[in-house]
Amino acid sequence: MPDELDDETIAFAHRMFDLARAGATEELAANVDAGLPVNLTNAKGDTLLILAAYHAHPDTVTALLARGADPARVNDRGQTALAAAVFRRQEAAVRALLHAGADPDHGGPSAVETARFFELPDMLALLGRE
Repeated sequence: MPDELDDETIAFAHRMFDLARAGATEELAANVDAGLPVNLTNAKGDTLLILAAYHAHPDTVTALLARGADPARVNDRGQTALAAAVFRRQEAAVRALLHAGADPDHGGPSAVETARFFELPDMLALLGRE
C-alpha cells in the first residue's frame, strides 16, 4: 500500500511525540522548522501541542504555537491542549493557549468543565469564569 509508513518513519514520529512529552523544546522546534508537521497527530489523536500541555511543558507549548500549532485540535477523547494545561495547572501554558485563540468552551470536557470538575478556582479565573 503506498500510504503505509516504513519502520524508520514510524520510529521518527514516536521520537517526536516523546520530545513533546519530555519538553525538549529546542530539538522539537528544530524538527518543526525543518519540515515536521506542527500538527502531527498520534494514533490516539494527540497532537504535539496536546502532549506538551499535558506533560506540563509551557515553553514547548509556546514554541509550538509560535510555529502554527492549532490550539483547537481535539484528541480522540475530545480533549484539547487548553483542557490539558488547565488539568495540570500550568498557568503559563494556559495563558499562551488563550493568547493563541484557544476556546475555553471547546472540547469535551472543555477547559472550563475541567476546571470546574477538579475544583480549580485559579484556573477558572484565568479562563475568565470565576
